[in-house]
Amino acid sequence: MYALFEETGKFLAGRVMSATDSSFHIELDSGKRVKVKAANVLLQFEQPTPSQLIADAQNLCKTMDAALAWECSPEDEFSFAELAQDYFNDKPSAAQQAAALFCLFDAPHYFRRAGKGRFKKAAPEIVQQALLAIEKKKQVLLQISEWAQALASGQCPASIKEQLFKILFKPDKNAAEYKAVVEAARSSNTPPLLLLQKAGAITSAYQFHWQRFLFDNFPKGTAFPALQAPAEIENLPIAQVAAFSIDDSATTEIDDALSVQGINSGTVIVGVHIAAPALAIKPGSEIDTVARHRLSTVYMPGNKITMLPDDIVQKFTLAEGQNCPAVSLYVTLNEATFEILSVQSKVEKVPIAINLRHDTLDTVVTEQWLTDLTHESPNVDTPSKVNRQELAFLYKLACHLKTQREAVRGKPETFNRPDYNFKLLDKSGAAPTGEETVQITPRLRGSPLDLIVAESMILANSTWGNLLAEHKVPGIYRSQASLSPGIKVRMGTKALPHAGIGVSSYAWSTSPLRRYTDLVNQWQIICCIKNGQTAPLVAPFKPKDADLFSIISNFEATYADYNQYQNGMERYWTLKYIQQQKIDELIATVLKESTVRADDLPLVLQVTFANNLTKGTKVRIKLGAIDEITLDVTATVIEKLTDGAPSESNMSEDEAGQEDEMAASGTVSIAITIEPEDELAASNAV
Repeated sequence: MYALFEETGKFLAGRVMSATDSSFHIELDSGKRVKVKAANVLLQFEQPTPSQLIADAQNLCKTMDAALAWECSPEDEFSFAELAQDYFNDKPSAAQQAAALFCLFDAPHYFRRAGKGRFKKAAPEIVQQALLAIEKKKQVLLQISEWAQALASGQCPASIKEQLFKILFKPDKNAAEYKAVVEAARSSNTPPLLLLQKAGAITSAYQFHWQRFLFDNFPKGTAFPALQAPAEIENLPIAQVAAFSIDDSATTEIDDALSVQGINSGTVIVGVHIAAPALAIKPGSEIDTVARHRLSTVYMPGNKITMLPDDIVQKFTLAEGQNCPAVSLYVTLNEATFEILSVQSKVEKVPIAINLRHDTLDTVVTEQWLTDLTHESPNVDTPSKVNRQELAFLYKLACHLKTQREAVRGKPETFNRPDYNFKLLDKSGAAPTGEETVQITPRLRGSPLDLIVAESMILANSTWGNLLAEHKVPGIYRSQASLSPGIKVRMGTKALPHAGIGVSSYAWSTSPLRRYTDLVNQWQIICCIKNGQTAPLVAPFKPKDADLFSIISNFEATYADYNQYQNGMERYWTLKYIQQQKIDELIATVLKESTVRADDLPLVLQVTFANNLTKGTKVRIKLGAIDEITLDVTATVIEKLTDGAPSESNMSEDEAGQEDEMAASGTVSIAITIEPEDELAASNAV
């Protein structure tokens, strides 16, 4: 005696060893013996053998017309044996009964299951809907096959090109377009990104990176919605100073300016003046909503996406020749010793005498020019509004403040590698095309003008961070517990020390036109200034405000994405520069293992034949193929120039650990996956 039974949705057959009213012991053809509940045994038969029955039934099932079976099946609930009688004959064979069972089981759109071996025919309207869905699925599978063939032959269907970034980076794995790419990649044995390149889906490497960034961060585009202009700021006193800013020539969002009063009087007042959009932009307003969504200006060579609309930026930027709304910090110092005698913060309008520019003055305002007032820079005209004595005092003050911070942090700050300026020489439109001629020039960190601005901003951010803490008003702080390896800079709402900078607290407050955290802190700072220590404070954000924690979390994630894109674009233009200048060899310094950094370009890359070289070793490397999509370049060490000796480089707060990220920035990580063939087949359901 043999029996056919169901187990976990599968039909098996074997020889009955023994049976009771509740269960059967059955031996399968493999020799395995199983215990089966009597309710799961659907058919008992004498012949043919179990394996032959399954084979015969499957062949018969293929010949059955499910639609005809549905027509001839009874309206009430029925068994598969009853259908076999109606479909085949009054005395169906075991194979015919099993075929009827398989047919019913495989046609859920015609029959619904009503129990073990029992079924009920579906209503006509349900059948019609199911047949339409099946036909649609067939058409989709046909479309997937056609698209896959086109991709494999080097042609990209329009639907796939339109969804390129979604397919690569945020795929819907049930979408036909995604499945077509997977099928084509598997059948042609080609990585998906390369497959799409060959098919013409990616025609411009620059546009690929740009559109991918927009897809991830600005899916609705970079245009600003129509916004109502903020109210005019009136009734602010005008400061009795002549302030100046120090920025790059491309800077339009001028957040900060400086002023100096009382030179040669024994007591000098240094003013740090910060643009004050917080005076007009109110928390929860439409403008605030836009700024909170963007969180920061995005910078890249030849282009930027501002946090605030240009008309609002121009309303608050510290432009030359205007009286600009500002939050000012006045620090009164002993002119000889630089001892801080007092600090005072004000909300006012500040006259801006001049906007100084790094790129035109770095060669003029040198350390010698500032420390020796008789020294003149040859063949360079200094702007008439540049007050040399004021800059000289600020430089000496900056050096003093830096020395004080270094004493707190326990070791000096040293910057062994330069920054680089990128300039696109023949850019014709508002945005680059990716084919412009790029100029890369070094800008040594720690130059006098850099130092003046950096120390002034650190002084303001630290002082205002302490001010918020004194008034028990929460702010957004950056802190670092120690300089030990692995201790990173964190953002929070408490005034904690920043070991990397060497200050007791540090709240970003000096770039409110460019960073949302600074705008938030400016609201809080203005509250403290206006209300005073004794009056009740009504700050926009209260202690333990959940909204403040949400801003911090979103800012950290977004700011990291923006920085990653900026690094990627700088790498793109560096590789373009190498191509345009036909550079095939570079001098580089070993960072670790097979990672080196070019000495004269902003490029960190992986090389071969560098595994046994120690950190700091100078090598000559041979450059190979450049991939503008993955931002990768092959390189080989061809000569060892000097032995390595690791040189300590105390990087700024946000640079620690970036070398590895820079080396890895040449990799474009896509979300599309090629599944094993059996899994791929199972995933074809639409």
